[in-house]
Amino acid sequence: MLKITDSIIVAAIALLGTCAGSFGGIVTASKLTNFRLQKLEEKVDKHNHFAERIPVAEEKIKVLSHRIQDLEKGNNR
Repeated sequence: MLKITDSIIVAAIALLGTCAGSFGGIVTASKLTNFRLQKLEEKVDKHNHFAERIPVAEEKIKVLSHRIQDLEKGNNR
């Protein structure tokens, strides 16, 4: 009867070790996934901010282009 109890104790310890290892792996994978998602969100935010600035830059270029054309017309007279 003592051998059966020892076997059960060893099996229980192995079960606890397996559960702890699996849980640790799941937590680590979850943290890594959250970290990677956060970095991707930061990249998307940077891209969106850049996309908001492009129309402003284009409008400034148009204004400057018109000003240059006006100056060139003034010099040709």
